[in-house]
Amino acid sequence: MNYKEEKLADYIDILSGYAFKTKDFTDKGIPIIKIKNICPPYVSLDDLSFVSKETAALQKKFELTYDDVLIAMTGSHINQWASVVGRVARVKYNQKTLLNQRVGKITVKDNNKANIDYIYYFLSQDSIKIELAAKAGGAANQANISPTQIKDLCFPCPEISKQNKIASILRSYDDLIENNQKQIKLLEEAAQRLYKEWFVDMHFPGWENTKSVDGVPEGWRKAHLSDIIEKITTGLNPRKNFVLGQGNNYYVTIKNMGNNTIYLDDKCDRITDDALEKINKRSDLRIGDLLFSGIGTMGRVYLVSIPTNNWNVSESVFTMRANNTVSKEYLYMLLLSSDMQHYCDCNAHGAAQRGIRMADLKAYPFILPKSEILTNFTAIISPFIEKTQALQKQITKLNEARDRLLPKLMSGELEV
Repeated sequence: MNYKEEKLADYIDILSGYAFKTKDFTDKGIPIIKIKNICPPYVSLDDLSFVSKETAALQKKFELTYDDVLIAMTGSHINQWASVVGRVARVKYNQKTLLNQRVGKITVKDNNKANIDYIYYFLSQDSIKIELAAKAGGAANQANISPTQIKDLCFPCPEISKQNKIASILRSYDDLIENNQKQIKLLEEAAQRLYKEWFVDMHFPGWENTKSVDGVPEGWRKAHLSDIIEKITTGLNPRKNFVLGQGNNYYVTIKNMGNNTIYLDDKCDRITDDALEKINKRSDLRIGDLLFSGIGTMGRVYLVSIPTNNWNVSESVFTMRANNTVSKEYLYMLLLSSDMQHYCDCNAHGAAQRGIRMADLKAYPFILPKSEILTNFTAIISPFIEKTQALQKQITKLNEARDRLLPKLMSGELEV
């Protein structure tokens, strides 16, 4: 069954974000959602810019609320899929934020004629992003679309009851994904609390009866990151020598990383087999290694848990391997610690984009616990990390299942 085609303009409105001036931005205050924060399927709260509460109070029209649908009206052309123009994301937080220029908020004109979830899923399809990117103007490295171009799209428009059913089916997948993500957050917070209790507050098992010399418990020792890693390196930048955006191999950059998460889907650029072979010779990436973001958004950490034969990392990502002194789980928690984040912030270099140098990262100082404490900690923490990884794999499968189903529901191939 084919649904009738209608123009989005008859069913939606688009609010373009406010053009905050450079002088409006501050070091803290009310977060501003920019193009870079549109990271499908959700709006990211990483690498935020801020304005004062006083400035924000003057722009209440642009305040965002939970479940708002946002679209990037500036981005890359189709050859850089991860940052392509026209990508959509939803607000999944209750924090007060404001909408910046070149980001649009989509609303429906009449809830009795259009379902906002249905509109969101329609716009999130790859085919729609391709269509919008084809219409985009702008320079070679920047694509721009207008609200009018978005609203000129035609979409399959069944009666509202069917829109509601289709949206409900698709949303059930996203609800499961969101629930998994909440569980992951709780697991991560529990793991970080345990790390802090043992290795920051020094309330490890038996601490009451352990002697300390110059702040170092007996049997522990002062060390640097270089003392516990077998290797550390970075990837290469294939833009200089190879074809990026083509091929079956994933090219992982910082934007594809979350803590203990990797996104190998439409957020990920691709590279050719020749590029992969040359980069692989450099990094020798394998399961159990750790990725650490070192430029821009520093300190994202991923413990590799899936085969890496068809992907590699950029020059902005460090790859590390624990030696036999510590477990990969302990190294993961060490890299994720607030002390490591603070160290990177204090030792970062660069103006436009700050980053940590390899030499400085290797020189990170900490107190290395004795082996029996490390063994006990690893035994406790491993189930947290394994559960997190299992939930992440479920999220990947749910995403894939939803994306296969979406076009079939939209086209009427599967009737509801």
